[in-house]
Amino acid sequence: MRTTVRLDERLLREAKRFAAQRGRTFTSVLEDALRQFLASSGSPKRARPFRMLTFRGNGLRPGVDLDDSAALWDLTEKPR
Repeated sequence: MRTTVRLDERLLREAKRFAAQRGRTFTSVLEDALRQFLASSGSPKRARPFRMLTFRGNGLRPGVDLDDSAALWDLTEKPR
């Protein structure tokens, strides 16, 4: 099959030189490189499901609003 591929000029020169030094065509070098890349990539790894760590308690402290970041900062980080 014939197709058009755009390559960086330096990469193209190196690949053509590589092929010539080994008495191969540029196409065969490109095909082998693509086969090796695809074989080594394998299937994508699935991410582990996220699990929220929770602790025992009675829920939020009275007056805590999780949507108010400034108030949360005051409660947790502000020096007392």
